[in-house]
Amino acid sequence: MVVGDFANEVDTLVIGSGPGGYVAAIRAAQLGQKVTIVEKGEIGGVCLNVGCIPSKALISAGHRYHNAKHSEDMGIIAEKVSINFDKVQEWKASVVKKLTGGVEGLLKGNKIEIVRGEAYFASENSVRIMDENSAQTYNFKNCIIATGSRPIEIPAFKYTDRVINSTGALALKDVPKKMVVIGGGYIGIELTGAFSNMGTEIVVLEGGKQILGGFEKQMATLVERRLKKNGVQFKMGAMAKGVEESENGVKVTAEVDGKEEVFEADYCLVTVGRKPNTDELGLEQVGVELSDRGVVKIDKQCRTSVSNIFAIGDIVEGPPLAHKASYEGKIAAEVIAGEKSEVDYLAIPAVVFSEPELASVGYDEAGAKEAGFDVKAAKFPFAANGRALSLNDADGFMKLVTRKEDGLVIGAQIAGPGASDMIAELGLAIETGMTAEDIALTIHAHPTLGEITMETAEVVLGTPIHIVK
Repeated sequence: MVVGDFANEVDTLVIGSGPGGYVAAIRAAQLGQKVTIVEKGEIGGVCLNVGCIPSKALISAGHRYHNAKHSEDMGIIAEKVSINFDKVQEWKASVVKKLTGGVEGLLKGNKIEIVRGEAYFASENSVRIMDENSAQTYNFKNCIIATGSRPIEIPAFKYTDRVINSTGALALKDVPKKMVVIGGGYIGIELTGAFSNMGTEIVVLEGGKQILGGFEKQMATLVERRLKKNGVQFKMGAMAKGVEESENGVKVTAEVDGKEEVFEADYCLVTVGRKPNTDELGLEQVGVELSDRGVVKIDKQCRTSVSNIFAIGDIVEGPPLAHKASYEGKIAAEVIAGEKSEVDYLAIPAVVFSEPELASVGYDEAGAKEAGFDVKAAKFPFAANGRALSLNDADGFMKLVTRKEDGLVIGAQIAGPGASDMIAELGLAIETGMTAEDIALTIHAHPTLGEITMETAEVVLGTPIHIVK
């Protein structure tokens, strides 16, 4: 039975409840809009349910297990350490449930209507929202599309019970004995770290010359070296050709250095990128312009080619980062409310929860030079920091990229424990126009990893204390 003869009227309609959509909805409601949010799956989107949050929970569990087994040099010897993976998955699910329940509570607390179903554009000002039993028209003044992305499927590697994507990897019932990972980007490397810490033998097939191609080679090399200590094998310049699947495992065929090799494993994890979810919305028929890859074209205010329709997150240009989506969601909501907001991506951080963690914000040294800056780059090692040594995790460095003429901070890269948290201070420095001297003159607590930021700034100034100039 189809219902909904009379259209519902709403100021702002948000399609998708991930970290872009729910943030956009809340910000729009704060600015006085009557808001409806549409979700066809689970509240919180990929990030909260099958992405950022559950993967970090699994990474944390892997750390705990690995540290329990390998802390002899600190005088800690644990016997009969084991993993109850059912319990790990139960704990991971509890973390997800807390966050998704919290998001739903925030939406309701801001008087945002939550509608379950799939949205399809009927016109520039209306959508049909459909579920299994009904369909309803919603008329809107403005719309924010935040439908996210999904894993890319390679034709020769169709997803099955044994050929899996990141979602499948997070839902495994047992820790695999062996796994082949296709793709050495951040998703593949994070999951490689999690499962190798739990004892899985892993081979990573990467088509390029290095893993984590978006980061400086020295940073990627640190991660590769640490994973190799865990028994991970890397095959660079490898092109995956096909997979033969059996009841108990897979045989993956790849061309490596011109030679064909076969790798046997329990599972093949494919992590070769993500595809924007724009193909089932009816965008073309209402005039929303897309690129050849299905990416929505937007201006600096997140406005599409249709003036009252906005797009944010993984469906627009740029890296598929949850915090980028949230940022764009706030911008779109503010523009709808009449504010003069626009995006500025210079201080947007990128983080990999690898071992060690990697984080970057602003320009790297090569990018700054290409942009025409006369730069000075300075590095400080984690090995010279007391807190890193006391954590027994001192492999890494911080690098600051500054403008030579005045010491203005324009970029930073960190490889080491706590990099994901430390990068925020450098993002703030770039956003507020701070110089290396501003950072060096800021008193940092001792002993902390945060001191590394102050010490690196002192290297820029030529006045380092804890390394020899």
